[in-house]
Amino acid sequence: MRLIMVRHGEPNYEKDCLTETGRQQAAAAAERLTREGITAVYSSPMGRARETASFTAERLHLPVQVLDYMHEISWGGPDIPEHGHPWTLSDRMISEENYDFRMEAWREHPYFKGNAAVQYLDMIAEKIDGFLETLGYRHEGVRFLCGENTDRTVALFSHGGSGACVLSHLLALPFPYVCTVLPYDFTSIIILEFPNRPGEYVHPRLELFNDIAHISRPGSGPAIQKEPD
Repeated sequence: MRLIMVRHGEPNYEKDCLTETGRQQAAAAAERLTREGITAVYSSPMGRARETASFTAERLHLPVQVLDYMHEISWGGPDIPEHGHPWTLSDRMISEENYDFRMEAWREHPYFKGNAAVQYLDMIAEKIDGFLETLGYRHEGVRFLCGENTDRTVALFSHGGSGACVLSHLLALPFPYVCTVLPYDFTSIIILEFPNRPGEYVHPRLELFNDIAHISRPGSGPAIQKEPD
C-alpha cells in the first residue's frame, strides 16, 4: 500500500482557497499524480486542500472523500513565545539549545508543554491509525500488522501542520524534529510505502519526499511559484 501525501497549493489564507498560482500548481500536481495508480482521493475539509485535491480527483474520475480531522492544526498556549508556532520553536530548540530529541522529553519542554499543537498531534495520531486500519494496517507500537487486500495507492491532500503530525506519528519521529528537518513545499508529493505481507508486522518506508518536480524546471529554479515581491 502506498500513501501519497500532498500539501495544498499556494493559498489565499484569508479566503481559504487557492491563488491563481496555487491552481496552476494543483493542475501540475494532478498531471504528475495520474501516473501513480491512485484508487482513492482524501482531503482535509479546508477549502485550500479540497480545491487542490479536486484537480487530481477530476483527472482520475474519483470523488474527494473528506477526513475532517486532517484540517490544519492550531498552536499556542500561556507564556509560550512566538505565539506557540511549532516550526519556529522547534528550530530554536535545535539551533539555540542544541536540544537532543533522542534523549530528552520534548513534550515537557516549555515550548510544547501546554501548546495546543500537541493536542492536535495526539488527535490526528489516533484518527490516522483508524484510517489506516480501514486500509488493512493495524498500528501496534512502532509497527503495523498487515491484513488482507492491502495492495492499493491512496492520496491524501492536507497541510504543513497536519501532514507533519502524520509523518511524526507514522515514522515514530519527534514532532518538533519533523517540523525542523522535514519541511515541504506547496503541492509537494510525499510517498509512504507499506509492505504488502498479510499476517506479518511491517513498517512504512519513505519512498519519496518533497517532490516538486512538477512545478520546477531542472537547473532554473521554481517555475510555478509566487513571483518575488
